[in-house]
Amino acid sequence: MINMDVSLILKIAGIGLLTAFACQLLSKSGRDEQATLLSVAAMVTVFIVIVDKAKDLLDTLKSVFGI
Repeated sequence: MINMDVSLILKIAGIGLLTAFACQLLSKSGRDEQATLLSVAAMVTVFIVIVDKAKDLLDTLKSVFGI
């Protein structure tokens, strides 16, 4: 269980670092609109990953408490 938590944190951090690097490159080359779209896409991706893990947590809680 702890390994999944660490991998999730590393996955989100990796997405953030890659997005920040790509946004800086796009901004420096004058493509601010694409940089904004990239950052929004990265936030949506991270949100989907977090919602998926929250669903797993809720399923586990339901099975533990028999709801």
